[in-house]
Amino acid sequence: VESFQQEQGPPFFVLSLKAGGTGLNLTRASHVIHFDRWWNPAVENQATDRAYRIGQKHPVMVHKFICSGTIEEKIDMIITSKKKMSQEILEGGNEVLLTELSNEELLGMIALDIQRAFGDF
Repeated sequence: VESFQQEQGPPFFVLSLKAGGTGLNLTRASHVIHFDRWWNPAVENQATDRAYRIGQKHPVMVHKFICSGTIEEKIDMIITSKKKMSQEILEGGNEVLLTELSNEELLGMIALDIQRAFGDF
């Protein structure tokens, strides 16, 4: 981390979502790339926020890889749904647990959608 934060440090730094979301200051980062999506939006946001700390001097671009018909696409749909639900709850004043998946959500997520993944092959 110290080496990355230095002006002449390495041009990139690879972290897992869990390691990247644990109180690090990565203000020299101008790009955050999520290769592996997480179904809890708070985990991704926490990791992304490492680059948005006091001392950041550059705009930060966040990139997320999503392939059609894969688990990443399903995770993205879950994240979008949870963000919408969270916003509705915050505006309505109710509480709900947003970090758990139902059995149906879990089974639907791991099932590969062959048609979307391979198209007209």
